[in-house]
Amino acid sequence: MADPVRTEVDGGILVVTLDRPKANAIDVATSRALHAAFDRLARDETLRVAVLTGAGQRFFSAGWDLKAAASGEAIDADHGPGGFAGLTELFDLDKPVIAAVGGLALGGGFELALAADLIVAADHAEFALPEVTLGMVPDSGGVLRLPRRLPQAVARDLLLTGRRMPAHEAERWGLVNRVVDGSELLEAAMRLARDICVGAPLAVAAIKEILRTTAGATIEEGYEHLRHGHLPAYRTMLTSDDAVEGPRAFAEKRLPRWTGR
Repeated sequence: MADPVRTEVDGGILVVTLDRPKANAIDVATSRALHAAFDRLARDETLRVAVLTGAGQRFFSAGWDLKAAASGEAIDADHGPGGFAGLTELFDLDKPVIAAVGGLALGGGFELALAADLIVAADHAEFALPEVTLGMVPDSGGVLRLPRRLPQAVARDLLLTGRRMPAHEAERWGLVNRVVDGSELLEAAMRLARDICVGAPLAVAAIKEILRTTAGATIEEGYEHLRHGHLPAYRTMLTSDDAVEGPRAFAEKRLPRWTGR
């Protein structure tokens, strides 16, 4: 049987491809394979960002593998570190993940995309959480993340009806960052990844840490957390060689040479 998750490296970008014909559905083994890819991203200092996509043109991912469920995989099965799809509960990953969604992102597939930092979608992509029509709820992050990303009325509409949201509607609500022609999807995601790689790696990690730890805080509480909170990535960035290199390179009118130190 072919590996359900393929990886390749392009510069500092880890390209992760979910490849389980016909619908890129995710069972426990696939969740663990996806987590292994994201764990590699976290541990390898030469990697800066991941682009996550699904093989084929029709599906990004149809979510939980209902055939596996019919064969006995429990609804509350242990999907291993990182939770369902290896990313939905991987809360401390300080490197960005870009979801390149070509086609349908349904159920857990939509939840996987929501767990990414940025979403680039093909113009034919659609997003849905149809769990309510299957007697379930999207508890791999969908019911928690979607109301934070969309106006409450829109989020409740999607959650309570299970309807599909086309890519351009998702872009209009700010749920996705780019909508592109399907033939340009991967390259558009790679361009975004390269833009991220221009920045200092410690600064990128600090931004992810600050966003994660101050979610839901007031501006005043956020400042308090910055000044007195336990934010190791932020503190490391403040005293780093890169924090010296950036202004120096600007003054010398050259590109900075980041060391991640």
